[in-house]
Parts: sequence; C-alpha cells; structure tokens
Amino acid sequence: MQRRKLLKRRRKREEPDITEEKKKKKKKSQTKSTFQLIPERKKYEMLCRGEGIKMTPRRQSRLFCRYYDNNHNPKYVLSPVKQQDEWDRPYIVRYIDIISDKEIETVKKLAKPRLRRATISNPITGVLETASYRISKSAWLTGYEHPVIEIINQRIEDLTGLEMDTAEELQVANYGVGGQYEPHFDFGRKDEPDAFKELGTGNRIATWLFYMSDVAAGGATVFPDVGAAVWPQKGSAVFWYNLFANGEGDYSTRHAACPYQTNGSTNEDKSGGDLVA
Repeated sequence: MQRRKLLKRRRKREEPDITEEKKKKKKKSQTKSTFQLIPERKKYEMLCRGEGIKMTPRRQSRLFCRYYDNNHNPKYVLSPVKQQDEWDRPYIVRYIDIISDKEIETVKKLAKPRLRRATISNPITGVLETASYRISKSAWLTGYEHPVIEIINQRIEDLTGLEMDTAEELQVANYGVGGQYEPHFDFGRKDEPDAFKELGTGNRIATWLFYMSDVAAGGATVFPDVGAAVWPQKGSAVFWYNLFANGEGDYSTRHAACPYQTNGSTNEDKSGGDLVA
C-alpha cells in the first residue's frame, strides 16, 4: 500500500515535467509554422534586419570550423585554408582570408570602368534583361584579362574540386547604398530549359560568393525558405551547391542580397563567382 502511494506521488511529480516538455515542443512547432506562413517578402526583410533566423542551439552545436586542404590538395597540404560551417541545410561554408586586399583592389580596378546596370537571365527566353527586383551594377571578368583573375579561378577550382573550364566569367556586383537583389534561384528549373541560353553555359551546379568589403550595417545574403543569414566579411567567400548529385535543383538555396550601409560616401563592391557546367 505504501509502495503504491509512493509511485502515485512520483508520477504526479513527473507529470508537470512531461506537460512542460509538450508545451515547449508545441510552442516550437507553432513558431516554425508561423514563420512558414509569413510572405516571402516579409521573411526577406526580417532576415535582413537579423530577425527570424532559425538556427537552434542544437543545430548550432553541430557546425564546426577547420583547416581545409580539399583531400590533401598539394597546394594546401602545408598551408590549409580556414573553413567554417555557416549553415547545415542547405550546407553553406565560408572560407576566411581567401582573397587578399591586393587582389580585391585589382578586381575592383578592372571592373570599375565596365560596371553597368545588372541583368537577370529571363527564365523563359534565356535573354539577359534588367529587372526591378535587382538593383545593382555588374561587370564580368575573365582569366585571359589579368593573371589575378586566373589565380582566383584556379583557387576556386582547387578548393571545390569543380572544373572552371565550363564556369561563367567572374561577376563583380556593386550594390551601392540601398541596392539589393530580391529572392531568386541561381539555377534553372525544369520548366526553364533556356535559362542560360545567352550565357552559353549549362545549369549552375554551385555558387561561390566573395565579400570584397566590410559594411557598417546590412549586406547579408539571406535564404528566406530556411531562415538563414550569412553576413559579409571582407576577404572571405561563401560556397554552396545549387544542385543535388542527381542534377535536381535544391529549392532551399533560394536567396537574396540585402541592402547595406557604408561608413563612407563611396560604394563598395561585392563579388560573386558562379560555378556552372
């Protein structure tokens, strides 16, 4: 009799903990559902302000930093690069101090006289055209024009293992204060067979994005569908795959470039190199 009473009391003490755990799970589920119901434009704006980021402490604990040599690549065995995980799904990594100040200045010098209103590839016709949701200027650079561009392209190839022979030219984008690029995919979907017709390339396997300046505020690359935000850090680059190994597009990579502010009156550049095949 005494034993039964003790068991009953113990169960009563345990019940509130179980209930509390259920409440936490329910609240977490409701928060996730609420974020999913928010219109994409609103999510984009929230993430640009640093709000609504969905990385939980548990997932955060599984992100690491490391010295990386891409399976003992001879160029990086003795001097591996610094690599850190930025996000888990989709998997986004950042390479730190991967482009020097001297290289950045060379890229800017080459790009400056060529900067023109940025275009997008029409998903239906494949024709390059301007769009109201992309406010920036851009220029394209090839490895034939300057040794530094060839060195940068080779570095990307060595670290990713992706051949640059079929890659697009290096695109340099100057967003200016308040410039932006609203949510978009870097890859062509199944119903867009001619997405990159005018560029003369295949679908974009992955994206490599250099950050060529530090900013006072803003400037993040955000992924509204997953609640991710990657912030600019001069001299670093972020990398992610747009396609799965089977060639299917990873829709979680839909991303956008946030407006930013600078400390001075001049506009800074943000450069992205898209790897394609």
